[in-house]
Amino acid sequence: MSIQSRNLKVSEIPLSQISRPIAPVLDTAKINAMVSTMQGTPTASKTCTLEQAEASEGLLPPVDIMRISDREGVRFFAFGGCHRLQAYDRIAQSSGEDPMVRCKIIPTTKQQLALYLGSSVENLGI
Repeated sequence: MSIQSRNLKVSEIPLSQISRPIAPVLDTAKINAMVSTMQGTPTASKTCTLEQAEASEGLLPPVDIMRISDREGVRFFAFGGCHRLQAYDRIAQSSGEDPMVRCKIIPTTKQQLALYLGSSVENLGI
């Protein structure tokens, strides 16, 4: 949770609707611990103690998602939460379903999105 989203309500959107335009650098052990926790076996990682994993009741913290409306409709972008999103991705691969991602949705403009993507924002057709 960030300072921008701390007062926003937790929502859920399908993983398939979230664009992740920047390739992440991932810690596989952290992702494995998250998947295990989501599947009912709380597991500690470098950033989460066993006590915290047990207290989460199988839920991951919400991911901050940027929401932009354009001529094609509503689009969602994630620039953080890469390990959490990868854990949802693994759940999707094993279940064959499109999991609902717990998130906090931040209304965003094209100019704000450009702070993350630079001139590449023009390639998105927004």
